[in-house]
Amino acid sequence: MKSAFQKVALVGKYMNPEMREQILALAGFLLKQNIKVVIEESTAAQSDILGHEIVHIDAIGACADLAIVLGGDGTMLTAARALLDHDIPLVGVNRGRFGFLTDLSSESMLEGMAKILAGEYNIEQRMLLSASIQCDNEIVSHGYALNDVVVNKMGMSRLIELEVNIDEQFVHRQRSDGLIISTPTGTTAYSLSAGGPILHPALDAIAIVPICPHTLSNRPIAINASSKIDIVLVHTEDAAVHFDGQLHKALKQGDRVLVQRAEKTVSLLHPLGHSHYDMLREKLHWG
Repeated sequence: MKSAFQKVALVGKYMNPEMREQILALAGFLLKQNIKVVIEESTAAQSDILGHEIVHIDAIGACADLAIVLGGDGTMLTAARALLDHDIPLVGVNRGRFGFLTDLSSESMLEGMAKILAGEYNIEQRMLLSASIQCDNEIVSHGYALNDVVVNKMGMSRLIELEVNIDEQFVHRQRSDGLIISTPTGTTAYSLSAGGPILHPALDAIAIVPICPHTLSNRPIAINASSKIDIVLVHTEDAAVHFDGQLHKALKQGDRVLVQRAEKTVSLLHPLGHSHYDMLREKLHWG
């Protein structure tokens, strides 16, 4: 049976030349299946790969119909944001530590890809957050996050004071190290370390998790994903907002971070039999 995927892009972990052997093995396997292969530009440069079509990551969505990401969750997050404007699914091969977003192991990579190319997969849509930064009543920046939008203090500066509003309703003020706004996908990332709940990816919800709050009664909450969240920097000496762990913009007193569910989604392919609970049990060492 002819595969539904005719041209596949390979994206490797940034600054990891050890990916070369696996990328070449995967490229060779795909070519034997009569599938065209393109290599992401930085991946090819870091791994010294020649002889294949090389494209910038922003161009992958226009030329390929599947992206295979080799690395950890950070690599997958970067690829997902770069391909947002294109309806291209992603498959993850875990080369990181936990790999909550990367299903295939290095050892099972070729076997797993053979099944996916044969149509033996499930497709899952993952929610994204859309966030805008407002300074002096003007939107100055905007971005997307698959895991989380985090407002936090920088370095060893004092606690910051935040005002949180949901759907134009005042919720509370808090003094803390910051606040995590997380998708269900992101609840196994920074949010989990900060004591937040684990939300199943199919849930239509957003988690709001304080980071080391001064008042211990400030607890994580989960809200409907249709809600609009408005965070006001009431007092800060040195704060910033991060999207998926990447510094986005420094913040000052009076700035606002406006967060809501994005209209766009990310498509992840899972091998048949994939179980979110099996993954949690393995990664978190549950009994």
